[in-house]
Amino acid sequence: MVKRKTHGHPVLILGAGRGGSALLEMFLEDDLVDVIAIADPDPEAYGIRLAKKHDIPTFSDSKNAVLACRDYPDCIVYNLTHDDKIVDVVGEVFGQKKVTSGPEAKLFWQMVTNLKRIREELEKSQHQLKAIIHHAMDGIITINDADEIQAFNPAAEKIFGYAQQDVLGRSVRMLMPEFFHEQGERLVGMTGTEVMAIRKNGETFPAELSISEMILSGRHYFIGIVRDITERKAAEQKIMHLAHHDYLTDLPNRALFLDRLEQAIELGKRSGSKIAVLFLDLDGFKLVNDNLGHDMGDLLLQCVALRLADIVRSSDTVARVGGDEFTLVLSQIGEKADASLVAEKIIAALSEPFWLQGEACRIGGSIGIAVFPDDSDDSRILLKHADEAMYWAKQNGKNGYRFYQLPAIAPEAVG
Repeated sequence: MVKRKTHGHPVLILGAGRGGSALLEMFLEDDLVDVIAIADPDPEAYGIRLAKKHDIPTFSDSKNAVLACRDYPDCIVYNLTHDDKIVDVVGEVFGQKKVTSGPEAKLFWQMVTNLKRIREELEKSQHQLKAIIHHAMDGIITINDADEIQAFNPAAEKIFGYAQQDVLGRSVRMLMPEFFHEQGERLVGMTGTEVMAIRKNGETFPAELSISEMILSGRHYFIGIVRDITERKAAEQKIMHLAHHDYLTDLPNRALFLDRLEQAIELGKRSGSKIAVLFLDLDGFKLVNDNLGHDMGDLLLQCVALRLADIVRSSDTVARVGGDEFTLVLSQIGEKADASLVAEKIIAALSEPFWLQGEACRIGGSIGIAVFPDDSDDSRILLKHADEAMYWAKQNGKNGYRFYQLPAIAPEAVG
């Protein structure tokens, strides 16, 4: 064998079975070692085939392999055969060099085999971890201690609209300005923290962020797990809306109406202004419902809601509290006359025919009015007084309005 220049320490392997093959595989990945030859009587041994693949000289006879390597005086010989006589041959060729053989070679082979198994398990774990990160539904972002993005999985690319190469090395603040507390500290250890995030196109969206810390080679890294919660927030808002609005007309329901009324009363107390509560009950609605059916009745209620909403100011509230009953809050009115004007507009609007699928329907309305602070400063009592005044309006011929008055005084007809 012609002596060739080696870059690592020359090694001769005798035996290409399991032990020799494991040694060869390990040495092929180590720049400190250069396998100059391998020997085995079986030409189909895995180690022989692997050596040929890497242009390493192969021999069928161990003695010939030792003789062929005589020009490498520093050669280390690993004897993984059962032939102990090869030790004498090595001594003759390389002087007093001790051969790694017998129990020593077996122990070394076992160590190499264990290392190979550990490496394979580690590689398998790494592949599994990479696969998990790659296929995770949540965005996973790795950040160094300078808050620079080090890794960006496909889910993060989809969430933020950036390719990984577009964000590597850039500050995480470009994606999540709220990555830090107000004091400038990272949200480390926080789980499920809601933050506002920014997509590549500039769109902001709600995200759920969890951050954990790890130390690798003495450096601190932070793993951010990001979830786009746009759909969840929209669903929550929809549920909240349904909980506080009438399903048919989309007007505020009784609960939201009372909340708005209490807010208006608090504002009225601070500003010294009056507030009017109107209670409207439709006249003739039952006739439409009975003659044309409930579907037409529902359509009529929707049309009434639209007309009422067009009459009041944006600062006022129109609600449907049940059946054909509607309530209104008129905030910060000057005098009772302002409430009268709105009531008259409502009655005039209701007197116009409603065209329901080509069918003209005519209805009216009876309205009761209670005023803060004249009649009460309690929201529920005000609503009760407005309801009583509406009853008086109905008793007095319908299609009109009445202000609440104390029971001791006969209510004066107004409309």
